[in-house]
Amino acid sequence: MGQDTATIVEMGLRDGLQNEPTPVPAALRAEWFNALADSGLNRIEAGSFVSPKWVPQMADTDQVLAQIRRREGLSVEVLVPNSKGLNGALQAGADVVSVFTAASESFNQRNINCSIAESIERFRPVVEQAKTAGKKVRAYISCVVGCPYEGRIEPGQVAMVSEQLIALGADEVSLGDTIGVARPREIHALLDAILPSFPVSQLGLHCHDTRGQAIANIYASLERGIRTFDSAVAGLGGCPYAKGATGNVAT
Repeated sequence: MGQDTATIVEMGLRDGLQNEPTPVPAALRAEWFNALADSGLNRIEAGSFVSPKWVPQMADTDQVLAQIRRREGLSVEVLVPNSKGLNGALQAGADVVSVFTAASESFNQRNINCSIAESIERFRPVVEQAKTAGKKVRAYISCVVGCPYEGRIEPGQVAMVSEQLIALGADEVSLGDTIGVARPREIHALLDAILPSFPVSQLGLHCHDTRGQAIANIYASLERGIRTFDSAVAGLGGCPYAKGATGNVAT
């Protein structure tokens, strides 16, 4: 399989909490972050800098970052939708900023109210500013295998979006099986389409466990050289625009 180590990107504090009905106070989220870091995790997404009007669970992410313990080798990561969110992330001292789009036009319209092409253009100033500030940029692509509105997504479509994000300046692309419909053969087909375009080291996999296939899909991607995997403590997560989808694969 090549490398004998893998990297976990812990999502519980952001993807895990963003749809919970009761917001968790910033101080408790900071304690949670510290406990995750103490367990040995080196990449932790601490939250997102989005409007608290739309995602109240992510309010006060700046306060979370102000209260966490930093250490060498620990990457503090956050999601940002635009330049305003990026400015908040930079002021709070995030190490990695993430942007997000989808491989499905319908999902993108419902999730962030724009087309895929429009979302990528919106990211351009965000990525440029982040790189100027010396930050790494991660890009999420939702619905890389299936969409709750469009059904099956063609691997070639995912490859095209991935290539555009890398060309934009993203250091890493996380491929998200948002509704958890993938099986190993779909993962192989997806990687067949994507891997000829850029190094496997720039790819990560984000699995949801709706059909109990997350671990099998991770193993399939390990066979293809993927070494970065998103997960959430206790399998937290879901998606308000993908009804029936269960949480992330558990850390």
